[in-house]
Order: sequence, then structure tokens, then C-alpha cells
Amino acid sequence: MTEQTGRIKAIKGYFAGDLRFKCLLGALIALVVSDGVISHFGVSQGLAREGNPFLQTLVGERNFLLIKVAGAMLGAFILWDIHKTRPRMALISSYCFVGLYAGIMVWNLAVLFTA
Repeated sequence: MTEQTGRIKAIKGYFAGDLRFKCLLGALIALVVSDGVISHFGVSQGLAREGNPFLQTLVGERNFLLIKVAGAMLGAFILWDIHKTRPRMALISSYCFVGLYAGIMVWNLAVLFTA
């Protein structure tokens, strides 16, 4: 076995695991990115304003969606890494984040449709 093949197997082994948790992380990433798309649209059209003080200056810029995607992916990787050693804590945390972002999405859509 070559060194490169060993690395590939190690990477595959690291990402092997619970399909339910992978789906949960996929849902979280989709919700975070959807929040970014809706926020960007609402702010750029003057229908809404960004409530997160850390993102208020970024929401109208071109790199905003890239930052949201990168942040969502980073968060998912951190949760995956936690899942390797503390699966129950990572699962509960992920469910909480999905619930939080689902609520944020409901709020965003309500603001857009009532504007």
C-alpha cells in the first residue's frame, strides 16, 4: 500500500459514520445558506435589514454568501469532529442548531412576505 492510498483510506475512515448525523449536518448547512440567500435578497431590495450586528456591514456585499457557506461548512466540520468523540453531545447540539435556523428561516420568510 502506498502512502497516498493510506491517506485516502484515513480520510474515508474519518468521514465514515452515522448517516442520520450526516443528513442533519446537511440540513443545517442548507438552512444556513438559505438564511444567507434570503437575507441578502431582502437587504439588497430594501425589504429587510440584517439583525445580526456582526453581519450588518457584510450583508450587501458580494462575498456575503461565500462567507455564509464557509461558516456553515466550518461549523459542520467542527460538529463532525465533536461527533467522533462525543456523539450524543454533537447530535443534541446539531438538533438545537437546526431548530434555531428553522426558526430564523420562518422569521425571514415572514418578514419578506409581509414587506
